Amino acid sequence: MGQVLAVIGGSGLYEMEGLDQVQEFEVATPFGEPSAPVVRGQLGDTTMLFLPRHGKGHVIPPSAINYRANICALKQLGATHLVSVSAVGSMKEQIAPGDLVVVDQFIDLTRKRASTFFDEGIAAHVSFAEPVCPLMAAALETSARSSGAKVHRGGTYVCIEGPQFSTKAESMLYRSWGVSVIGMTNMPEAKLAREAELPFATLALSTDYDCWHESEEAVTVDAVVAILNENVAHACKTLAAMAGRLPDATKSPAHRALSNAILTRADRISPQVRERLGWLINPYLAS
Repeated sequence: MGQVLAVIGGSGLYEMEGLDQVQEFEVATPFGEPSAPVVRGQLGDTTMLFLPRHGKGHVIPPSAINYRANICALKQLGATHLVSVSAVGSMKEQIAPGDLVVVDQFIDLTRKRASTFFDEGIAAHVSFAEPVCPLMAAALETSARSSGAKVHRGGTYVCIEGPQFSTKAESMLYRSWGVSVIGMTNMPEAKLAREAELPFATLALSTDYDCWHESEEAVTVDAVVAILNENVAHACKTLAAMAGRLPDATKSPAHRALSNAILTRADRISPQVRERLGWLINPYLAS
C-alpha cells in the first residue's frame, strides 16, 4: 500500500479537508470501538487516515477515550506513520497562544488509562527514551513552518488526567520542571504508538497560558475555542504539507520496536492472546 499517514485530531480538528476518494470505515478491534469511524482518503500521492479522538461532536472526554482501540484501528487499516494533533496550554512565556509546538518529550501524569497492549497473558517492554520519532518531528517542523505559523521545535508535554484544568499550584509546579506545554490526551497515545511500531510525532496547538501567567486570564473554554479556530487552519496546512514529506519508516526508532521487547516465551502465549494481539506479535512468534 505504500506510505499511509494516520492523523488523530484533537479539540477543534474534527475532520480533514482536501481529501479525495474518501471512504469511512467502522473498525472492530480486540479492545472495543475507536472514538469514531476512520476516514480514509488521498492527499496527493499519500493515503491519509483521520480519526477524531473525541468522537464526532466532541462527546468523549480525555479519560474516556479508548486509546488502544484508536491506535489498533489505525494500524489495522495500514497506517505507517502517525501524527497526533492536540490543543495544549503553554507553560513558557515565549510560546504564545496561537503558536505551534513540535514536542520531543513527555511526562505522563495520567492515572485511569490503559497504557499498553501487553497487559494480560504476555509481557513486553519497548524502549521509550525518545518517545517522538526525530525524523517525523523534523518533517513536521518543516511542514508547520510552511503553514505560516510560528513554530517551536522541541520541548516537553506534561499530560494530566483532567478533565479539570490545573490549579495554580499545579501549574507552577509543572513550570518548575521546565515543561513546555500541558495537555490531557497525548498519553497513552505515544506509548501505544511505539508498541504498534508507528513512527510518531505531536503537533501541539497552543491555546492559552494555563493559569500560571499573572497578566493573563485563567484558562476558559471560550478563550481556548477562539484560539483553536486560528490554529486549526495552520494545522490543516501543516498536515497537507506533511503528507508529501513522510520519512523512511525503517529509519525510525519505532521500526521493529517489538523485536527484542517480548519477554514471554512463545510456547507460553495462549491462543487467546495470539488472537487478540496477532496483528502486533505475529511477526515475532515462531511459526
